[in-house]
Amino acid sequence: GWIVTDSGNQSDAAVPLYVTATGGCITTCGNYKIHTFLSPATFTVNSGGNPAGSDTVSYLVVAGGGGGGYERAGGGGAGGFRESKAASDSYTASPLNATSGPEYNFPVSTTSYPVIVGGGGTGRTSSGGPGTSGCNSSFSTVVSAGGGGGGSHPSPPSSDHLGSAGGSGGGVVLANLPAPTLGGAGNTPPTTPPQGNPAGATCTTVGSSYYYASSGGGATVAGSQASGSVTTGTGGAGATTSISASPVTYAGGGGGGANTAPTPQPGGAGGGGSGGKNSVVATVGAINTGGGGGGGNGQTPPSTTTYSGGNGGSGIVIIRYRYQ
Repeated sequence: GWIVTDSGNQSDAAVPLYVTATGGCITTCGNYKIHTFLSPATFTVNSGGNPAGSDTVSYLVVAGGGGGGYERAGGGGAGGFRESKAASDSYTASPLNATSGPEYNFPVSTTSYPVIVGGGGTGRTSSGGPGTSGCNSSFSTVVSAGGGGGGSHPSPPSSDHLGSAGGSGGGVVLANLPAPTLGGAGNTPPTTPPQGNPAGATCTTVGSSYYYASSGGGATVAGSQASGSVTTGTGGAGATTSISASPVTYAGGGGGGANTAPTPQPGGAGGGGSGGKNSVVATVGAINTGGGGGGGNGQTPPSTTTYSGGNGGSGIVIIRYRYQ
């Protein structure tokens, strides 16, 4: 025979409910709402929706980039890049999009979620240490680490030349050091997928009249090596995502600085600043990209202004969900 397990009219069927929320700058793309945060704020969910409609969100969290080092200096590392696209969403995510784990298909409920947008690190303006690392960005429990600051010219030789670890690592200065000397570590603290890459290393040891520095790491590519009297490092490339409805690249590493080089070394795609050379000043990481600042140059005669590293770019947080 038959056992009745459920019954009802069509009108009794589950009604699709969708996420509704406030906070940040809100735009619409088809059936999706996009909340963009350029500074700290709150993402407030007024309705958590249901599985028949929507009850999860996609997110992008990019931290502030690291500042470049001082005088023939390492480029700043890019801020950490973390992204997770809801399984039901259709935009083109970056290669670093999470496809599993507790933060994939991020569920939301009727509550307020803090959003922190990290500032970029300050480029070093005097000898005595690396550039300042960028600040963390976060959405709820998802945290991206600030990029590592780029190493500075050591005088006398010291650990000042070493770049700092971070979301992506800061570059290292080549200054009569044992070769190879590694740049700052990336993906620190570790996440899966990785939130960034290490800086480039120095690959030769050269005379004291030549100083070159490696670049900061980017979201998808490690920084480049400094190679003696040939060139400095080009910043590591960032990651491209269409979470905001059009493709944008974030989290590029800063280029390395030098006292002489064929051309200033560019920052990585995704807002990385260019490294300085001779009288060419290092540039800053682009705001709200998490790009690392360029490493300072080695002009002769010296100039404190042009020796200075570029500041890192501030981060960004973007949240996206189906609303109808």
